[in-house]
Amino acid sequence: MMTEFKDRLNEGLALRRMSAAELARLSGVNEGAISQYRKGNYKANQYNLDKIAKALNVSIPWLMGADVPITPSIPNASNIFPIERKKVPLLGKIACGKPILSEEIFDGYVQCNGNVHADFCLRAEGDSMIGARIYDGDIVFIKQQPEVENGEIAAVSIDDAVTLKRVYFGDDYVELKPENPTHKILRFSKTEIEQFRIIGKAIAFQGDVI
Repeated sequence: MMTEFKDRLNEGLALRRMSAAELARLSGVNEGAISQYRKGNYKANQYNLDKIAKALNVSIPWLMGADVPITPSIPNASNIFPIERKKVPLLGKIACGKPILSEEIFDGYVQCNGNVHADFCLRAEGDSMIGARIYDGDIVFIKQQPEVENGEIAAVSIDDAVTLKRVYFGDDYVELKPENPTHKILRFSKTEIEQFRIIGKAIAFQGDVI
């Protein structure tokens, strides 16, 4: 014989040490309606039943009186997995064209996949990296490090300006190469190398999201 809904509702409140007022706040179901459910005057519709079950962290069949485990079951399926998310600080803009003045301004957070191991991100400005599919307004995720491998895309500081380019090392020079033939390659001789420093390696990008 199934237990009545009102009894399971009262049992759930007692187990969770929750008042009717708190249940109303967490579930969004009117406290007056919850009071009527507890007395057995009415039964909750499917919409409210779902909200109450989630707030109490119990399964809907259990709440309805069935002889089943109290907590919701999670299918053990190899093709189902959680998507991890993380927040990365957005610290202003980076030039994809001529270098722009460096302004490290905290501009909120950008959400990305948990496997993006970035220290911060910058908003691309310009079209010099469109060959690498980085467009004006895109978010570029940067792993902070002082060196990169030959040909990798990096955020580079030149005097008081920053730019995003591919970095190539020669015997006595460094080149910052755009991914757009309409933009010039920036070359620094051995005596000029101290004018710039590598801020970090670009490890991911995503379309304009904020």
